[in-house]
Amino acid sequence: MRFAIPIVVFLLLVVVFSFGLFNDPRELPSPFLGEQAPTFEVASLTEPERIVGSADYSGKMALVNVWATWCGGCRQEHGFLMQLARSGAIPIYGINWRDNREEALRWLQQLGDPYEFSAFDADGRVGIDWGVYGAPETFLISPDGIVLHKHLGPLNAAIWQEDFVPLIDAGEPSS
Repeated sequence: MRFAIPIVVFLLLVVVFSFGLFNDPRELPSPFLGEQAPTFEVASLTEPERIVGSADYSGKMALVNVWATWCGGCRQEHGFLMQLARSGAIPIYGINWRDNREEALRWLQQLGDPYEFSAFDADGRVGIDWGVYGAPETFLISPDGIVLHKHLGPLNAAIWQEDFVPLIDAGEPSS
């Protein structure tokens, strides 16, 4: 009996570690997948007197991209977001998350602004409501406000074609 407890603990650890070995760490589930996206209203990054939010993209397919100047992956994906914005394929809305306004404005001025707007989420509350783990995170939102897909990490053309385009065409949530 004395040896049973360590054996049980060991077996439980094996199960937990096995689960981690066979799952992609980049695929953190969103509690909103297939559900209504969280609503928000905050000041615009570029126009602090203007309130922006989820109502601005209601009724259309939209990409919501969580980004920050301190985020290396955000810089990595920025060129692709600029290309996507120029293509007109889908409107992109930014949530500038836990950042410095002046640095974020400088970033957009230097690298370009792919966003219809960037909501300024200085304290991170909007990100918390969206279940953000870290930047960058990109959400595909249907015209009726349903989260169709969540991508954690830098977005690029291959991921766009593989994960987003089929969902846009089908209008259904990813699994």
